Amino acid sequence: MTSDDLFDEIATDLAVRGATAGAMFGKRGLKAHGKAFACLKGDLLAFRLGDGTPAHAEALALSGAELFDPSGKHRPFKDWVAIPVAHAHAWPHYAETALDSLDD
Repeated sequence: MTSDDLFDEIATDLAVRGATAGAMFGKRGLKAHGKAFACLKGDLLAFRLGDGTPAHAEALALSGAELFDPSGKHRPFKDWVAIPVAHAHAWPHYAETALDSLDD
């Protein structure tokens, strides 16, 4: 299964909670309540988890995970963690966590 296929599955699963797929930084993204919470960049899916939260630290601890730098110009977003497809099994968890954090 490709990264795009996995993204589509997550988008479908979260649609019942008001998530919609769209564009973000020229990439595929997920939004809810007018706010972006996930963005697919190649084989990385980035999630807005909030700097300093337990979920953010947990995600960054995954091998290959990094702060999300959508421009590729070494200006990462501190609240976002990009998780490689090697950890795709964790993507749905982090997508739900990111969506839940929009309500805070």
